[in-house]
Amino acid sequence: MSKIDRTRAAYDTVAERYADAFADELDRRPLERGLLDTVVAAVGHDHPGSVIADVGCAGGHVTRYLAARGANVIGVDIAPRMIKEAHRRSPELRFQLGSFADLGADRGAWGGIVALYSIIHLTPEERLPAYRELARALRPGGWLLLSFHVSSAQFRPGDVNHLDRFLGEAVDLDGWFIDPEEVVQGLGRVGFEVRARVDREPLDDVEYPSRRCYLLARARSNHQL
Repeated sequence: MSKIDRTRAAYDTVAERYADAFADELDRRPLERGLLDTVVAAVGHDHPGSVIADVGCAGGHVTRYLAARGANVIGVDIAPRMIKEAHRRSPELRFQLGSFADLGADRGAWGGIVALYSIIHLTPEERLPAYRELARALRPGGWLLLSFHVSSAQFRPGDVNHLDRFLGEAVDLDGWFIDPEEVVQGLGRVGFEVRARVDREPLDDVEYPSRRCYLLARARSNHQL
């Protein structure tokens, strides 16, 4: 089984439990809410009415948050059972299958993309092509918000955390800790300009205790992919 198939299978296995566990996580994360609000405002100003895609949407809790702020949204995920769960919980919203290899969108289809903790399942070799696919799907001047784990007490940037159990289920899932400078450089190579970077420490008793990074980037208008 390929790595992408293993990732898909892992999230299919935990789809309902994951959606339950993370349904209200934004209630305890004011920084993330502020960054999501910024994306909605920026896309609304630059590209009124255009779509914001939530890539790696899982059960759709971030998609719902964006929609509640007035955004025109679509959720995208690699796992069919996750998409089914998102549809069940938010039947009024749009969700579709897609991956960093193929987002299922036309060139320049979206005005914004949010990808929270979804690039962590990409190997170093897979990241640059993924950034290129994100840039392809964004219209010139579109906005991108990425977040990812940087390090923890057990893991340094570049390390892999392999899970054989997740949310009480047997899985075969890898998650990478990533150096922010690597991501900044990779985004720059495919035509993004990073406009803001936020690093933060973990929130006690709320989440996995990792240091995290958030990058807000804009697709350059004159870049040719």
